[in-house]
Amino acid sequence: MAGGWAQDGAVNEQIEASINDELARLKAQKRPVGESLTHCAECEEPIPEKRRVAIPGVKLCIDCQQERDGAHQARGGFNRRGSKDSQLK
Repeated sequence: MAGGWAQDGAVNEQIEASINDELARLKAQKRPVGESLTHCAECEEPIPEKRRVAIPGVKLCIDCQQERDGAHQARGGFNRRGSKDSQLK
């Protein structure tokens, strides 16, 4: 059942499109390559062996990686809903 001007299945299409966009973004992320380092490239703390095995080519310890990830966290999106509220702003 559609609501307003939306076609039947429009909500599901929007959800699927959002999921596909996020999956594409995750697949496009650069992964470490080469041999893992035993010590962090930034702070020189030892990198646990389990982390090196889980992520081949890892160069940073968990703390430095989280700090780096937090710096690039901001990313804009867009409103797929097209609701009246979003159009009025």
